[in-house]
Amino acid sequence: MQYQITHKTTYDYAESAATSHNQVHLKIREIPTQNCSRREVFVEPMPEGMTDHTDYFGNTVTSFTIYEPHSRLTITSINRVMVSTIDLAQPPASVAWDTVTQRVRTQLEDDTIDASQYLYNSPYIATSPALKAYAMPSFAPGRPLFEAVLDLTQRIKREFKYAPKATNLATSIEEVLERRMGVCQDFAHLQIGCLRSLGLPARYVSGYLRTDPPAGKPRLVGVDASHAWLSVFAPPVGWVDFDPTNGCLTGQRHITLAWGRCYSDVSPIKGVVLGGGAHKLSVSVDVAPI
Repeated sequence: MQYQITHKTTYDYAESAATSHNQVHLKIREIPTQNCSRREVFVEPMPEGMTDHTDYFGNTVTSFTIYEPHSRLTITSINRVMVSTIDLAQPPASVAWDTVTQRVRTQLEDDTIDASQYLYNSPYIATSPALKAYAMPSFAPGRPLFEAVLDLTQRIKREFKYAPKATNLATSIEEVLERRMGVCQDFAHLQIGCLRSLGLPARYVSGYLRTDPPAGKPRLVGVDASHAWLSVFAPPVGWVDFDPTNGCLTGQRHITLAWGRCYSDVSPIKGVVLGGGAHKLSVSVDVAPI
């Protein structure tokens, strides 16, 4: 399936901003299941210069600085990508989850060493007994890893309410667990915290999800949104992605943008501005099959 994704972010400032320094994760990641034919970022007003570099996790980061006074900043990314991910209706057989926890503690293969960095706490995710206790009903001793993780994924879908205004970046996963509501970012953080609390490496994935309009309604442009899910280390297969917001393994509707330990590593836009006062933020995302 081929998509063109247009992601536009606009900041309108109450006062003139003198300078703006920004780093953005807006160029889709090149991975075996994603073949990108276009990856561009456009900024208005025109920055002094734009550079790309690859961060620690292998994501493309675009940096730019605007020195001229401006009352509006617009950042638009356009990505065109062919996604070859295969939808999996049923999880395949795998090793037991508790065998994986032993492997990442004791074995020294390159993939295991790399995966082990995703066992530890990160700015938005801290392991806890409460998270482990919530996860445990899905993780009976000896249960296959795929089966156990998918069960937890589906439980989060059933037991938590999707509520866009219920949380913000300051909301902890302990609050999400207690209140049983949040958004895709919260559910990804929650499940990662559960898995890490069990000793399983898990990483945060940001990206996009193709959605369909209601039956009989036209497709509207710009009403899609960024999405988030997680990836778990599942030897011998490797990393496998699960979407707790939708209670499923990911498929051809999911487009990976970047990954890291949690949201802080892959936030779409991060920067500082001198002046500007209060600001109004607007975001539109369009995921169009082509």
